[in-house]
Amino acid sequence: MRAKYGRIIPVLFFFTAVAQSANARLYNAKVYVTLRPSVLDPAGKAVRSGLSHMGYDNISKIRIGKYIEVDLTADSEDSAQQQLDKICDQLLANPVIENYRIEVLAAA
Repeated sequence: MRAKYGRIIPVLFFFTAVAQSANARLYNAKVYVTLRPSVLDPAGKAVRSGLSHMGYDNISKIRIGKYIEVDLTADSEDSAQQQLDKICDQLLANPVIENYRIEVLAAA
């Protein structure tokens, strides 16, 4: 990587391996992220307006959200749930303006 004045800056990458026990299983999780009811949803209003222009006048409200699928390995369903709660709080959802709901299922 070159700096502004032509010097070379070393870039280091660190990887952390998480040890899994012999009891670890694969889980499929579905994460639903939605805006809190008190937060305005301009994207939802735009979609509702577009549908109204298309002739769908019977729709009174639309809220836009996110749906995320996650496959993860964990020792138990509770452990998977705890990891996903942390992931949602730190990255997938903004806890200030969004709510999330997680469904964890053992992979087939």
